[in-house]
Amino acid sequence: MSITMKRRNAFKAAGAVLLGFHIPTADAQAQAVPEVNAWVVIHPDDRVVMRMARSEMGQGTRTGLAQMLAEELHCDWARITTEYVTPGQSLARNRAWGNFLTAGSQGIRQSQDIVRRGGAAARVMLVQAAATQWGVDAAQCTARNSVITHTPSGRTLRYGQVAEAASRLTPPANITLKEPREWTVIGQSVPRLDTAAKTNGSLVFGSDLKMPGMLVAVPKRCPVFGGRVASFDAAAVRGMPGVRHVLQVGESAVAVVADTFWQAKTALDALPVRWDGGENARVQQATIEAQLNEGLTATEAFVGNSNGDARAAIAGAARRIEATYSYPFQNHAPMEPMNATVVWTAARCDVWCPTQNGEAALVTTAQAAGLPQNQCDVHRVDLGGGFGRRTTHDWLADAVLIARQIPGVPIKTMWTREEDMVQGRYHPITKARMTAGLDAQGEITGLHMRISGQSILSFVFPTALQNGRDPVQFQGLNAGGTEGAIGYSFPNLLIDHAMRNTHVPPHFWRGVNHNQNAIYLECFLDEIAHATNQDPLALRRKLMANHPRHLAVLNAVADRIGWTTPPPAGRHRGIAQQMGFGSYVAAATEVSVDASGRLKVHRIVAATDCGVAVNPRQIEMQVEGSFSYGLSALLYGACTVKDGAIEQTNFDSYNVLRIDEMPQVETIVMPSGGFWGGVGEPTIMVAAPAVLNAIFAATGKRIRDVPLQGQDLRR
Repeated sequence: MSITMKRRNAFKAAGAVLLGFHIPTADAQAQAVPEVNAWVVIHPDDRVVMRMARSEMGQGTRTGLAQMLAEELHCDWARITTEYVTPGQSLARNRAWGNFLTAGSQGIRQSQDIVRRGGAAARVMLVQAAATQWGVDAAQCTARNSVITHTPSGRTLRYGQVAEAASRLTPPANITLKEPREWTVIGQSVPRLDTAAKTNGSLVFGSDLKMPGMLVAVPKRCPVFGGRVASFDAAAVRGMPGVRHVLQVGESAVAVVADTFWQAKTALDALPVRWDGGENARVQQATIEAQLNEGLTATEAFVGNSNGDARAAIAGAARRIEATYSYPFQNHAPMEPMNATVVWTAARCDVWCPTQNGEAALVTTAQAAGLPQNQCDVHRVDLGGGFGRRTTHDWLADAVLIARQIPGVPIKTMWTREEDMVQGRYHPITKARMTAGLDAQGEITGLHMRISGQSILSFVFPTALQNGRDPVQFQGLNAGGTEGAIGYSFPNLLIDHAMRNTHVPPHFWRGVNHNQNAIYLECFLDEIAHATNQDPLALRRKLMANHPRHLAVLNAVADRIGWTTPPPAGRHRGIAQQMGFGSYVAAATEVSVDASGRLKVHRIVAATDCGVAVNPRQIEMQVEGSFSYGLSALLYGACTVKDGAIEQTNFDSYNVLRIDEMPQVETIVMPSGGFWGGVGEPTIMVAAPAVLNAIFAATGKRIRDVPLQGQDLRR
């Protein structure tokens, strides 16, 4: 949705004056453009507007959804655009647009049916409108490229000519979707719809938003999670340039509101604040590490996957192999810090913000505004990165609470980078003790994976726990299913979780628990292979006989990288596979480690079977981006706790991958059909284990703790 703010006439709402701004919306009457159905608006000049419930944050959902709509609508691709529908409009129409959540790599796969049906229904209505105008049977008419043709006579009408008549028809009760063999748009690498706007700078992100009379608020929370404001001296900064307000926000934050961001930030930095961190201020990183270590040997744990009797098999094995791995807190660290622009009055609250879930944002807005949901709305803008952080809305609640203290004035709340770093919702910290029993021939007789650490659901959705068990903890390790099934068969297996929660709030982080689970399993299998003098690929193949789709992507990367041939001089290889978010993925990599211990990742080959590939080039870009994100986590990503607070406050202490560190990426898109898998997250989870396994091949050192920064990689 492109947003242009234009002053309109002020209007009165319940005695309060609220400034109005022109926002493109899904209100067809306000636009005076025919709405064919909830998903499709067609202008008289044949421009097609697809309404989006999902959010665009760089992953290409906008283009993929438009492709699916265009496939069934048979419209002119060159004439299609998109706009965001608001959750308030959806609420008023009984959730006509379905789910707004854009996370878990589900923007395409969870929308494909409803969006395609929306396009097909609109096409049927347009054809019927043309047939009625001609007085012929609709079965004699065809639609192609936004033109309807009466086949016997050759007469034609454009979509824009019949859209108004079509909008008055009753949508068809029965819709037949095209078979995959008939697709002409799905499966094509069409250019992204937002490239031009991003290139010329016209695309508006939340931090770009400007409104007449707008003020900027910069907040700061207690650095210790669970802490509160003890006191602050507002008088000390009220006279500083541009400062309009100095406010307390809830129990845990203060904010300065000024004419500009820099004025507000400067005053906030000078504001004397005394914090009360409470008991959590005593927590240190060592405290948390000890808590996790205790969980590794605890007698009670939640079972995620088991067959046979792993404990007995390991106890009676001829040989036993054991290793302990760890994975740290990590910040989402999107380039665009949290922000929202809010106009609040006693009668209405409107929000403009980047969010991964418009409906959840509406709920948060209404609660913080003290108003019913039908008196609030959330106008979405594109996200400057999300990665899961913008599925939760603590930052939005504060923005509404600030605006509520300054009625009728547009207030843009902007977090500083430092606030974004220390007030995150973090990738959960965990450890894993891996234990395998082997027989005299070196074959695995039993495997036990004990995970100790945080549960995301216990913090985010405690009602989703299953008798206290967090099913999300076992992503990629499940016995079956369509989301995260393990790719190996073991004669005796036990995977369990000792839940050890800390005061640091965990959340869904791109790849979620797949990231550490893939490291734990894939690197430990590598350990077993080397300990038993087996080729790591051969061992995996032996365990994957009953998992053909897992095996197919593994074979694809092994073949492409030339696993059975020697690598270039000085390079060494590693391999890994995983199934998650409905897709099967694998990676093979080539790395070198010089005499000083400097790591260079030269090449990564990735294979993805996502069932249906809507836009292959877009998938390639997602794979490349996921490796950048995943390698950043592997090399540098760790947040630590001191006196209850996160120590890393900016990119100087929480580094990310640089351009000269990015490897050559070769993507194999190999959709096998019959299912819809995600692509935004799956490959991130195989980047780290493939590189770690290659580091062992290069150095003989087994790295079991993330990140690599500060570790000695010399042979």
